[in-house]
This record gives sequence, C-alpha cells and structure tokens, in this order.
Amino acid sequence: MVILSLDTTTRGGSVAVTRNELLLALVPGDAARSHVERLPGEIETALALAGLERRDIDLLAVATGPGAFTGLRIGLAAMQGLAMTLNRPVIGISALDALAEEAAGGPATLVAPWMDAQRGDVFATLLDLATGRTLESPLAAPPADVLDAWRAHLDGHAAVFIGDAAERDAALIAHAGAGQWTMRTPPPLAPALARLGGRRAARGAAGLPHQLTPIYVRRPDVEIERERRERR
Repeated sequence: MVILSLDTTTRGGSVAVTRNELLLALVPGDAARSHVERLPGEIETALALAGLERRDIDLLAVATGPGAFTGLRIGLAAMQGLAMTLNRPVIGISALDALAEEAAGGPATLVAPWMDAQRGDVFATLLDLATGRTLESPLAAPPADVLDAWRAHLDGHAAVFIGDAAERDAALIAHAGAGQWTMRTPPPLAPALARLGGRRAARGAAGLPHQLTPIYVRRPDVEIERERRERR
C-alpha cells in the first residue's frame, strides 16, 4: 500500500510517502514560509523523490490536530481535495497519537505528547505505553497546571515528554520530575502518520473526505474573541 501522509499541525510540518511502512520519501517543511505557499510543491517533491505519481497513491493520511487553526485547515483541505480528485480513501490521525507512536519502544512506561499551543499553553495528553490506555484526555492549558493535575499518574514513574514544546518546557519538566522524566524533540511526524494510518485503514477506519474531523482541543481564537465582544 502506498500512503501519502501530511502534517500541518506545526509551523514546519512534513510530507511523506511510504510503501508498506517503508519510507520512500520525506520532505520536512520550511517553517519560514506558510503552509499555503509551499504545500502543493512539497507534495509534488515527495512524490518525485519516491519515484511515484499521484495515481500510484492508495491511501491519504493527514494529521487532524490539535495545532494552529490556519495550518490545520489548510492541511485538511489539501488532503480532502486530493481524496476527491483521485477517488482514494483518506484517514485522519491525531498529532498526539503520532507523537506517542514516535515515543514507543523506549524505557519509559508513560508518554506525554507535548505540543506548543501558543500563548504559553501546551496541547497534551498522557498515555500508558504498556496498556495503551489514555490516562488523561487531550487538553490545552499552562504547562505547570498540567503537571500539577497529572501528579497522581506521574509521580514515581518514568515518563517521556515528546513534542515541539518539550524543549521549551525542559527546565520545568526536569524540576517537576526530579530526574525521572525525559524530554524528546520528535522527528517530522508524517512517517508516523503513515504507519498509524495504514494500520487503522486495515481495520476499516479510512473513509470519505467529508468524514475528516479536526481536533481543536481549544476553540479557535476568532470564536473566543467573538464571545468576549458579545459579553460586553
């Protein structure tokens, strides 16, 4: 199965092409340019590096969030358009799940996907790698508040914090974890999206483009501002 996968949840993002979980091409995004400027070119570059054309794609996989509202919508629209044009199934994958996939196989028993939510906040969730259970549902909040709320799960356990906010919050995490917790900056997420997308598609989870649902966790700023104005 040939999968084209796309992540636009971070400023850089990435595009990948895989065949049966073998990575054929990976194009990390240029964070200095907007997704709308560079996305069509990056998709074509990834296909060219893989030696494939659009018609060779069997499945499309895209990160559905959380992330910046504009980048997220651009990524979803691009993959919905390709799915309709090529008549191919598409599957949405949480970026938090992709981060957890990248952390699997290490010594830690718990993984905390830890994404920069801007305004000093973090998008985060907490998973038990041994059981696959979600211990804490995705949320957007100040990092210190999240760590305090998760104490019952985290204290006394090895944990890995992975995501683009792990480096930003490294000092806070190291102090709170007293040396038991580690931080990881993840590689581009598109390959992990392809792996998860292929496995879930094999279980029947892929579908039509209109079925893609963004994961915002926090409401878009425009809605918050409109509500604030209405309360005046």
